[in-house]
Amino acid sequence: MPISISTIIVSAQLVVAVADTVPKFDIARNCKLDVAATTALSVGQPLKNCIRDEQRAQQQLTRQWSKFPAANKTSCVADEDIAPSYVSLLTCLQMDQWAR
Repeated sequence: MPISISTIIVSAQLVVAVADTVPKFDIARNCKLDVAATTALSVGQPLKNCIRDEQRAQQQLTRQWSKFPAANKTSCVADEDIAPSYVSLLTCLQMDQWAR
């Protein structure tokens, strides 16, 4: 299957962006979608817990970002395209570290 030039250019830009800083995710939106998908009526506390967990994971990623190999960052960020989550991204990066 041939790869287009535009795909290569976009992918190359993603690699540079991933290597420099922690990506920006819309925590509130993602938590609302996540909580709505997993709970029936009561969303207040689960939403607060989700946002708290995401903020903590984002802070940890910010502190440790430079320690993760660029290839692992690129791979893990690419996995976050549908429902981006700092918790999921941190877990992916940590699992890659443990696998080494």
